[in-house]
Amino acid sequence: MTQLLPQTATATEPGEGSDATGASGASETARRPDVERVATGPGGREQSRLHALDGLRLLAALVVMCFHYTAISHTTKDWGRSPRELFPSLSQVTVYGNLGVELFFVISGFVICMSTWGRTLGDFFRSRVARLYPAYWVAVLLITAASFVLPVVQKPLRADEVLVNLSMLQQPFGTPRVIGVDWTLWVEARFYLLFGLFVVWRGVTYRRVVGFAMLWLVAAVVANGVKAPFLDAIVMPMWAPFFCGGLALYLVHRYGSDLLLWGIVAVSWVLGQNAVIRALWRPPGTKGVYIERHALWLVVGLTLCYALVAAVALGWFRFARWRWLTVAGALTYPFYLVHEHLGWFWIRVLRRYLHLPVPLVLLLTAASMLTLAWLIHRFVERPLGPWLKRGLAQQAAAIRLKTAARP
Repeated sequence: MTQLLPQTATATEPGEGSDATGASGASETARRPDVERVATGPGGREQSRLHALDGLRLLAALVVMCFHYTAISHTTKDWGRSPRELFPSLSQVTVYGNLGVELFFVISGFVICMSTWGRTLGDFFRSRVARLYPAYWVAVLLITAASFVLPVVQKPLRADEVLVNLSMLQQPFGTPRVIGVDWTLWVEARFYLLFGLFVVWRGVTYRRVVGFAMLWLVAAVVANGVKAPFLDAIVMPMWAPFFCGGLALYLVHRYGSDLLLWGIVAVSWVLGQNAVIRALWRPPGTKGVYIERHALWLVVGLTLCYALVAAVALGWFRFARWRWLTVAGALTYPFYLVHEHLGWFWIRVLRRYLHLPVPLVLLLTAASMLTLAWLIHRFVERPLGPWLKRGLAQQAAAIRLKTAARP
């Protein structure tokens, strides 16, 4: 996720790690792109949580869940019949559900730009570690345990492979993954690294974010043409457009519309729709794995992803202030981590062993994964995240004191 991957949904001030807050009621000076500043908050303006972003994150996770449960032939062994037969109409829609990943990445660009404004690189690093690792560790251990109970759903990995997975470095290290969807975390991690080194390190400003987004889009075009694996690994030409679109949309939210920002959004969409079609429309080696997708609907789906985040940026969802949206945002990340393999495990138990009706199995599985996500958030993320963040901050302070004391 999203912030894959999904981001934190607990704080209320950007300087304190809020990932779902935003600015409203800006003065004309604060909205001017030519006013260069490194702010402690968006222009000193009144902060109000962007509840709609929380809702969009959970929506993205749910459509990915529907894709994994109802549109992939892998689940035939769990359902007992092909999902195409069990969900003849639904699967025609949910086969586009993996576009939820692209929605995650657009939201992540928006949220990371917002949450790093006025923060140091150290703050950014600590907030990401404290946010991502606690729920991730629990998800790895839960799925590993489930793989030993019912290995037909997920083959157990060796202990050394599980340990590498706990570091979240299995993807670059070439180790098999415990969590199928965690490839998106490696994409997110590289975005954090690039944005941290080129923007956050010097202080987040309008000009630096715009310059970063424009240069990254150019680099993505070059990397796509050169096709050098090392360059692809760093620049991520398949994913860069979505993050850049999110960055520009946050600046629209913060400073107001201008042609340059909407130009970045438009270019990111143009590159992104091509990337989506190349990746998802009749991808090689997947015949029979997915139901046939149509290129037009892939473009329509991606356009909807951009439109939803743009609507948030323009304030069209200001009316959405329901408290349950905050809970929805908090559940998104743990839900995203556990829903795939543990969901397949639960589908097999309910359908193959207990012989419950298919619609009931689908509803119970989704509800069970949401409940598990709430338990992880309540009893793991809420206590462990702040503790880990404080520990990292204290360690950094101790290192600074030791360094300053040396002659």
